[in-house]
Amino acid sequence: FMAASESLLKQDHPVVVNKNTTKNSTKVSTIYNLIHGKSKINVSFPPSLPPLREKSAHKKDSEQHILNTIFRPRCLGWKGMEIWMQQVSSAPSTEADVLQLKESLDAKLQQRGARRMGICPIRSELYSQCFDELVRQMAVNCAERGLLLFRVGEEIKTTVSTYKTLYESSIPFGIRKTLLLEKGKADVEKRISELEEENEELRKQMTEERAKNDASEKRETERQQQEEQKYSDEIQALKRTKQQLRVPFSFMAAEPNM
Repeated sequence: FMAASESLLKQDHPVVVNKNTTKNSTKVSTIYNLIHGKSKINVSFPPSLPPLREKSAHKKDSEQHILNTIFRPRCLGWKGMEIWMQQVSSAPSTEADVLQLKESLDAKLQQRGARRMGICPIRSELYSQCFDELVRQMAVNCAERGLLLFRVGEEIKTTVSTYKTLYESSIPFGIRKTLLLEKGKADVEKRISELEEENEELRKQMTEERAKNDASEKRETERQQQEEQKYSDEIQALKRTKQQLRVPFSFMAAEPNM
């Protein structure tokens, strides 16, 4: 016998479905049909469990059918031809039940070590159970309101599942992009290193060319100074020669007057 896991969603007592018995039970047959889609089968309750209350049977069956539509009955285990099944409770809730639900939620969050912040599967599961219990309580009091609330909850779950799928699919995409960026980063760093080496080589060449240019300018300046000095000396020499040549002509011009 497989025990049912504890849940915040209120459940009825488990029942035993036995295909070999001849007694009819519409209620449990409906449970089995909802799970397996099979024909009517017979059921007997275990002797240790109290019988269900016989009060407003038709209304109770209608409410239970709506609840079974929202929350499918669970198969808890089997032994031979006997199958244990469990469906949600159709008992109406009170203010004390809501307060008890809140206390149970807080207690389970603490017991199971749910994180208060960030993504936490445990916290998400417990809050989902709490929401299902609220839907059950609402459906018992007003079936249409419960169905609408269930529809809203399913839409929220679908949206969250879609975001989860997008997140999970974005992880490999992000990893690929990261690898491409890392590869591109390595290529860029290699190119930067090559350019820095080339730049350093060009600086050396520029320094050498500048030194050669400075030496060439110095030599040219010295040559120009030497040429200027040479021309200046030649000019001075020509001036002295000219001056010397003028002296005899001045004496020759002065003799007739004497």
